[in-house]
Amino acid sequence: MRCVPPLPESPVTVRPTAQRLSRLTAAASLAFAAACSPEQSLTAPESEAAFMSAADAMAAVQAGPPEFVAGELLVQFKEGITATGRGRALGRVGGQVSEEILTGAMRSRGRRVGVTRIKVNGDLSRAIAALQADPDVEFAEPNWIYQHQATSNDTYFTNGSLWGMYGASTSPANLYGTGAATAWAAGKTGSNSVYIGIIDEGYMYTHEDLAPNAGVNPGEVEGDGIDNDGNGLVDDVYGWDFAGNNNTVFDGVADDHGTHVAGTIGAVGGNGKGVAGVVWNVKMLSAKFLGSRGGTTANAIKAVDYFTNLKGKGLNIVATNNSWGGGGFSQALKDAIDRANTAGILFIAAAGNSGTNNDATASYPSGYTSSNIIAVASITSTGALSSFSQYGATTVDIGAPGSAIWSTVPRQTRKNGPVTSGYASYNGTSMATPHVSGAAALYASLNPGASAAQIKTAIMSSAASTPSLAGKVVTGGRLNVAGF
Repeated sequence: MRCVPPLPESPVTVRPTAQRLSRLTAAASLAFAAACSPEQSLTAPESEAAFMSAADAMAAVQAGPPEFVAGELLVQFKEGITATGRGRALGRVGGQVSEEILTGAMRSRGRRVGVTRIKVNGDLSRAIAALQADPDVEFAEPNWIYQHQATSNDTYFTNGSLWGMYGASTSPANLYGTGAATAWAAGKTGSNSVYIGIIDEGYMYTHEDLAPNAGVNPGEVEGDGIDNDGNGLVDDVYGWDFAGNNNTVFDGVADDHGTHVAGTIGAVGGNGKGVAGVVWNVKMLSAKFLGSRGGTTANAIKAVDYFTNLKGKGLNIVATNNSWGGGGFSQALKDAIDRANTAGILFIAAAGNSGTNNDATASYPSGYTSSNIIAVASITSTGALSSFSQYGATTVDIGAPGSAIWSTVPRQTRKNGPVTSGYASYNGTSMATPHVSGAAALYASLNPGASAAQIKTAIMSSAASTPSLAGKVVTGGRLNVAGF
């Protein structure tokens, strides 16, 4: 889904199918039971429903045009499964294995059996029912497709265009920003020892306003053709492209959404050009999984686990930014988010752009009950809930600027011409979410060693009361970093 010029505040929505599918599995999730890491994971609910039932999975597949990969399923076999048991289960559905997903993050938490992506012929709903009836299968589910959550509408901080960075004390005419400018004025601009993972499209790490904050994987040597850090990925210096299965995380103007997100998080401030991110000093790494046709659950799992694995190797990743959504409940993706939770990584997610109540109609991934999630709604410069923004008094945590947000993008003035640094204004909960990710990085820079729980609590407890968000989000307010 590409960004196109809309009317003011016109959203790109997840196709209606995704909402119809997701409502069927809203309550299905698994209680988090892994041991806490030394960094202290957030506590997950102790009592929840078990996995998605076969009936719900069948209903989801039958709900409408596909928001999942046709002819594919993700299967979690039980630990200790034998070759005979595996063959029997696959034989039930005529399944052929396409990929075995066993990430370093899975292995480090005791998994020896990963998620298996299989191809099946015929009715997927029947295949799901048959697999979930097998005693050696924990769950089977569609390989959902996700889309980013933004649209394009139309220089920048000094002329007031970056309204989301202002606050009451810095601009009386812009009372509904994040207060970031107040933090900057107090010398609070971040630290290059703090990392944010961007799970999205790729981003233009050579952009004039982003290059100084482009993070690198310290375990890799660029261009030597060797998997130096032993994570199974060769030369993943700036991250990894899980959609293309290569180390080229920026593929040109098609990666505008990811680049826009990166600019809101961490565009360099005080350099006399372009825009400024919430945090001026930070390191950003890319896990690209969204391509021209969106991204799949299988690749989302690998992207989330990529950062969990890097955190386990000592990289100070405090949060991932997830400006995407769609599909239905995925136990496999929730498991990956829970592994990130154990590692002390926040999962900051867009609430969605369909204008609906997430309490009534579940939206993923922001709607998972994993306690490391911060779900973000969008507000306008006047403090109103953006017309497109999804909300939820119990399922969406906080509001942040998401309408008419200027940030970095790649530019190409002629076909096959050079890609250069540019700027554009987009709308969406995609744009609200990176404000919160930048806030997480800013707080972590000011409070070295803060746990994910502490960072989330700081963000939630400092929210500025906002009338339009009362009864619409958990905090009843918008992001406020002025007091960090």
